[in-house]
Amino acid sequence: MPASPSTARAINDRLALRLLQEQGPLTAGQLKTLTGLSRPTVADLVERLQDSGLVRVVGEAGAERRGPNARLYGIVADRAHLAALDVRTTSLSVVVTDLLGGTLAEASLPMEGHSDGPAVERAVALLERTVAEAGVRRLHTVGIGAPGLIDPATGELRDSTGLPAWHRRLVAVLQERLPATVLVENETNLAAVAEQREGAGRDRDTFVLLWLGHGVGAAVLLDRRLRRGASGGAGEIGFLPVPGTGGLPSATGCDGGFHALAGSSAIRTLAARYGIETGDDLGEEAAGAVAVRMALEAGADDFLDAVADRVALGAAAVGAVLDPGCVVLGGEVGHAGGAGLAARVESRLATLSPLRTEVRASALGGAAVLRGALLTVRDAAQDDLFAPAAP
Repeated sequence: MPASPSTARAINDRLALRLLQEQGPLTAGQLKTLTGLSRPTVADLVERLQDSGLVRVVGEAGAERRGPNARLYGIVADRAHLAALDVRTTSLSVVVTDLLGGTLAEASLPMEGHSDGPAVERAVALLERTVAEAGVRRLHTVGIGAPGLIDPATGELRDSTGLPAWHRRLVAVLQERLPATVLVENETNLAAVAEQREGAGRDRDTFVLLWLGHGVGAAVLLDRRLRRGASGGAGEIGFLPVPGTGGLPSATGCDGGFHALAGSSAIRTLAARYGIETGDDLGEEAAGAVAVRMALEAGADDFLDAVADRVALGAAAVGAVLDPGCVVLGGEVGHAGGAGLAARVESRLATLSPLRTEVRASALGGAAVLRGALLTVRDAAQDDLFAPAAP
């Protein structure tokens, strides 16, 4: 059934906006070539998009050319402003951008040692200062990346044992105070989104990101779609029962699961057995990464092999269920281990499973969560603003 004229116009407008988003300013002639539309149709859509305030003339294609077709059209970046937050157990990072994702201001703050109420106010104040520094009056969409489960029915961060209470409270406060859409997503899922779009998973339709940090988790990308599970718990691999922990996980704690082998604290304890001391001044979140980095610098192969053995257990379980073909090692420990740890895990994995699984290191490292949050809010804001106007 052919599309109605209004539907066809909406499709053409979205196509043009996507091209301007991906390739930057374009002339009407370039839009004609890239879309395959006729010159009159392109002229009409450019006029519509200008009238709507989404597109404007940003320059000319070249001094040797004159006329309407030589004008360069670009998306109006300041039509809306966005914020992304990476909420960790001991820190908070914020970035404020325009509609195209151009950074206007960014900041970070340690959060360790603050109780619920003061921590929330510190976090809100940091966001407000960063927004003011960016010269922004109002945010359109805010994205929050945080550890823990996201309720698929409400989109809210669920109360989780072992995580700071201020995380959940922060989401509610921002939703209450800001005249903006506030989105929240699990940090590992956001890291996987960023790796898929801009990092180690760019050439993969299906892969699993294994997060190795203060906690452990996994994000599942199947056919380029993030899979969250029935209760938002797909990838909660810290609860996976594995040999070597001396116990079993429970509904209220993952101390007897894979977390007990591959979490940052466990890696730090393992390092001490091999004579690698990270010092008492490091927080638990950073200790495992520092131990792995020290081992790589010192050539401590026995310790690195032991870490790889542990990580491979979790990767093998994921492979047996999903057969993703690729596992990306993210989080602080995965980033610190880099290609060297990834190669060791891939080698161990080949002895545990007949399924061929490539193991890669994160390409984005510590920036992955914030970048994933920004990509998510940028998509959401553009979906809203680029939607066709109601007749």
